[in-house]
Amino acid sequence: MKRRADPYRDTHVIDARAPRVNQAVVGVVALGAVATGWWPLLALLALQLALGLTLGRRWCLACLVYFELLQPRWGEGPLEDSRPPRFANILGLCFLTAASVAYLAGQPTVGAVLDSLVAALALVAAVTGFCAGCSAYRIGYILTGRPFVGCPLPPSVTGERP
Repeated sequence: MKRRADPYRDTHVIDARAPRVNQAVVGVVALGAVATGWWPLLALLALQLALGLTLGRRWCLACLVYFELLQPRWGEGPLEDSRPPRFANILGLCFLTAASVAYLAGQPTVGAVLDSLVAALALVAAVTGFCAGCSAYRIGYILTGRPFVGCPLPPSVTGERP
């Protein structure tokens, strides 16, 4: 089965199912952290998101699982603009970092609330496909008076030569 977009080079687009796998992982681990009170899981999640955002999809464990194990079996899903999911990951990183800092600062209630928010939103996104961070990205465009225009497919997808 041939991919229309290389998951590691065509970073302007992403298989729409990949963010949902990542959201499921983040949601389950964040829920586990709030349920057990073992907050270092939040710091590990934040680190994982930071690595994926800064170094690329090859450093995102959930992305690797999806692109190397699941996508070859299921096939490539619909392609979408990668900017909204990337923005959602940035928001998740901020909230997970804030939750970790709150726990470190002796504010477990604040940490648990932030952790619960991340877990709930990530699990809702994984189950329903509604991503609050992606929606916030698009609303940001509306509030600044710019129309949101999805990123065009890369030349390798359309058959054009670069």
